[in-house]
Amino acid sequence: MQITRLNHAVLFVSDLEESLGFYRSVFGFEVVATEPRANAAFLRAPGSANHHDLGLFGVGPAAAPKVRGGIGLYHLAWQVDTIGGLVEARRTLLEAGALTGESSHGATKSLYGADPDGNEFEIMWLLPRDAWGEHEHKAIVEPLDLAAEVSRWDGVSTGSL
Repeated sequence: MQITRLNHAVLFVSDLEESLGFYRSVFGFEVVATEPRANAAFLRAPGSANHHDLGLFGVGPAAAPKVRGGIGLYHLAWQVDTIGGLVEARRTLLEAGALTGESSHGATKSLYGADPDGNEFEIMWLLPRDAWGEHEHKAIVEPLDLAAEVSRWDGVSTGSL
């Protein structure tokens, strides 16, 4: 098996309409298909070549809530093309009250957030491959100095889409 990339993610959510509102307003996703019999919707990111990048299945408010640290998916990581895109994402997450953290992982610069059901996500910018250096084989977590990263990387695109 030769996997090339993750094509899409699918989440169970308590309130489909609330989650659709969140992913449309915060991420700019568009609804490309719905399946009312399954209480489901499929969304595509702006500029994406995928049929859909995210599927949402509404399971209702009686469903058991997500438990942080429990078995299951920890988070999804969405990549932006430029460090400026990360600045814009930070502003959007703050306005939505969804920003939960930020870190430098050496080769990536990351913001963290959560949707209305507590599903966690990462918005990350990947350094150009030739700049990974010693971080290629490390998994570090350090504070993110976004202003310093912007001053170093402004105008550099890593072509995530």
